[in-house]
Amino acid sequence: MGQGGGRCSFNMTPIIDIVFLLMIFFLVVARFIEAENFPVAVPDKCEFADEQRPHRSQVTTVTVTKGEGGGEFAVGAEKIDAEGAAEIVEQIAGLLDVRLKDLPAEQRVVTLRVDKEVRFAQAQYALAGIAASSAKDIKLAAIKGERP
Repeated sequence: MGQGGGRCSFNMTPIIDIVFLLMIFFLVVARFIEAENFPVAVPDKCEFADEQRPHRSQVTTVTVTKGEGGGEFAVGAEKIDAEGAAEIVEQIAGLLDVRLKDLPAEQRVVTLRVDKEVRFAQAQYALAGIAASSAKDIKLAAIKGERP
């Protein structure tokens, strides 16, 4: 209460502005996280599959999914829009080099996720792109046991 019997009020405008900015920020971030998870049915019942899961921050992933005209490729969350095989290989190698450049040689490992419906003739471009990049090793995504 003020001296003259008036009421004190609290200005809510800055708080509302901050809340809306935070909401927009989280909506944008949530969309980026969602974009990294392309649905892929990797092979299961693989007897020699490794049960270790690497830290998410160190995983560089190349994904090959079945598309209408053949395979669709992505490096991380970035889809590759290319026409010919040479262009696909070049773009995969370039994107991988950008992601792996700050890592030491022993950590330059790429995980390849290929949908089990994709034929090798389509997936070979991803393998060629990984071979042309600065990656030192490759892991194939598979499930050790049967799917739940």
